Amino acid sequence: MPKYTIIYDRKNCIGVSSCALLAEEFWTMNADDKADLVGGKETKDGTWQREIEEKDLHKNKEAVRNCPVGVIRIFDKERKQVSE
Repeated sequence: MPKYTIIYDRKNCIGVSSCALLAEEFWTMNADDKADLVGGKETKDGTWQREIEEKDLHKNKEAVRNCPVGVIRIFDKERKQVSE
């Protein structure tokens, strides 16, 4: 059962691709040189979201830490941010 939610602000991505290198099953680079959150759904506020399980938390936290513009965040089910 998913325990965490990735929230990704794609419009402010600058295309460094560190997320895709660190967690390739969750992140891929698009033709517009921005990352896509694999399996993510766009929300009304323009962010992309995807739920993940505990086993996928570490690699996605690495993606968060290495994003130079901070457009990736991870929250637990109580909506507390668990990523830097």
